[in-house]
Amino acid sequence: MDKQVVWITGSSSGLGLHTARALGMHGFDVIAGARSFGQGKAVEHCRSLGLDVTDDRSVDAFVQRALQLSGPPDILVNCAGMLVLGSCEEYKIDEIQQVLNTNFLGQVRMIQRVLPLMRDKGKGKIVNFSSINGLLGIPFEGAYTASKHAIEGFSECLALEVKPFGIQVMLVEPGDHQSGSAAYRRHSAGMGPDSPYKAAFDTGTGVIAYDEGHGSDPDALGEKIARVLRRRRIPKRLRIAKFDQRLAVVLHDLLPPWGFERIIGSYYKKSKGPNPLKERGTRDE
Repeated sequence: MDKQVVWITGSSSGLGLHTARALGMHGFDVIAGARSFGQGKAVEHCRSLGLDVTDDRSVDAFVQRALQLSGPPDILVNCAGMLVLGSCEEYKIDEIQQVLNTNFLGQVRMIQRVLPLMRDKGKGKIVNFSSINGLLGIPFEGAYTASKHAIEGFSECLALEVKPFGIQVMLVEPGDHQSGSAAYRRHSAGMGPDSPYKAAFDTGTGVIAYDEGHGSDPDALGEKIARVLRRRRIPKRLRIAKFDQRLAVVLHDLLPPWGFERIIGSYYKKSKGPNPLKERGTRDE
């Protein structure tokens, strides 16, 4: 394999960090972007540049510097993301906008910059991180789920449009992974102690924290993506999740809505022990 150039976003933490590391270790020429990289932080086996995907000027500066370092990319991997936990009723509008701007519009900004470069080469691969939540919803992740549904639909349209130019698009749909991302999960400012959703919120986010803490190995996810990107043809979707989460997607499509709602609603009402998300403040990735 020729040394392929990969530009990857959101690579300072979470699944983006594990994916960037794996790609670098597999011999890809990785230009890793994240906001914290402008402050001296870096990823081993990669060249790290500051990048805020919500800022057009930052995206343009990243592209210009990356072109100087590596030339045009063969592969773009969009991993940048954030989550704000809260009830749909009590989200602040600016919180929803921030999630959409980071998770969805951040991908759009990067895609629009690299497509002319890939069309000039007559080939390219675009990898968009979605989620199991891009296929179904769970309580108190409304903004995140909306952003991932947007990524799913946009990526399907994109794949149809760029195929004539030799460009492939792959959606990565991870389930819960032990990526350390729980430490950066914000709570909506609207979720106060008097919220009518408070008891359900505490129980539901406790289940979310438990599932992440007992999730899959993020290094294995990075390795799988690196192996897939070595192929000449990549799949349209790469679902990397435990059996029960993969089954949930199937049941979501097969069961009547009331039946699936009963199952998923019951699951997030069962406490699984102390909720670490209650103690981690409001930092974001």
